[in-house]
Amino acid sequence: VEAKLSKNVPVVVKEIPFDEYFEKWVNLYKQKVSDSTLSHYGYTLQEIREFFGSKPIQKIQRHDYQEFLNNYGSTKSKVSVEKLHSHIKACVEDAVEEGIIKINFTRKAVKTWTVQAKRDEEKYLNYLDSKKLTRELYKRLDRGLGYYLLLLGLTSGLRFGELVGLTRKDFNFFNNTITVNKTWGYAKRHPEGFGPTKNEQSKRVIKINKGTMTVFRRLFEKMPSNIHGLVFYSPSSKYKIISNTNVNKLLKKVLTELNIQPITVHGLRHTHASVLLYRKVSIYYVSARLGHADIETTSSTYAHLIKELRERDENETVNIFEEMAIEEAEIA
Repeated sequence: VEAKLSKNVPVVVKEIPFDEYFEKWVNLYKQKVSDSTLSHYGYTLQEIREFFGSKPIQKIQRHDYQEFLNNYGSTKSKVSVEKLHSHIKACVEDAVEEGIIKINFTRKAVKTWTVQAKRDEEKYLNYLDSKKLTRELYKRLDRGLGYYLLLLGLTSGLRFGELVGLTRKDFNFFNNTITVNKTWGYAKRHPEGFGPTKNEQSKRVIKINKGTMTVFRRLFEKMPSNIHGLVFYSPSSKYKIISNTNVNKLLKKVLTELNIQPITVHGLRHTHASVLLYRKVSIYYVSARLGHADIETTSSTYAHLIKELRERDENETVNIFEEMAIEEAEIA
């Protein structure tokens, strides 16, 4: 300690409860995240308190943390375990940087889980099924506002909170674009009314196909206005917009009638991205269009699809040079 002090190296002597340090870290570094994301950090804090209590962060060893992960993963899916681990790992890395602890006890931790999440192929529609759904939604627009939401979700890739947060002013029918700069609280964990986007990158202006914009222009001509200017307003609903539950039921009904394996409304966002990647749209553009924080998020989310496309591109590359070799031989 004396040696560190002589070199002006910070020395932490006082023991700090892990839950207290994590909560302070979240309040200090996670102020710009959305309320929904912040609530996930709250869940992580709750798990820390239940397992470690007020045990000092300085006294937690690697085997303690592994036991914690194993216990948590015994009833959780891979996604849940990875999210919790990423929260704690980032916090502990900062604790090492600050000199609070010497060793990163999350390093080399083995993530375990028991609940199997849906397979990737169950989360989105393939290209042909997405075409079927698109055509069917156009046919059903006269049946209710929910079909408009499903169509826009498929053709825009917007998150549900972004969709229900849209107002008429966000639609530019001259340029066929939609401005995304806010969300609307549609669940108990969200703030009431308008709220911020998930991150700064989620504020964006995206181009929409002419067919979708045309049907919305016609909708606005006959749809009554409301105090909030919301597109998907529903006065009888608890949150004043079409509920996520009802829209999921509607989507399931349509897909079942089309003999397509049902997906959730969020799956339309995955479908949108998958269609773009399948049609060789740049992953950089897809990432920006979806409002991802960075391209790494896009790459990890659609790693399974990117791998499939890579194999297709490899075959295409081989065929290109094979054709060139044949042409050269014919000339000779």
